[in-house]
Amino acid sequence: MPTTLATIKQSLEDRLGSPILLVAQTGRKRQTQRRGILTEIYPSVFVVDLDPDENSFERVSYSYSDVLTRTVEIEFLTEAV
Repeated sequence: MPTTLATIKQSLEDRLGSPILLVAQTGRKRQTQRRGILTEIYPSVFVVDLDPDENSFERVSYSYSDVLTRTVEIEFLTEAV
């Protein structure tokens, strides 16, 4: 993954609208996996619309520093045609 906030933001901007898998650290030895679509990019956060079948809420947002510190790990999903 990129090593600066600017490169993280740029790589997310390049993949706007892509399906995404987020693995968030929620505490000691706990992780939460969420699937959704990367929908919005802001100066300090990005927004993911979640899959309504898997989650009880619609959207989640994380900061670029969460990705930099590996609190949130991102995997882009490619859809086979």
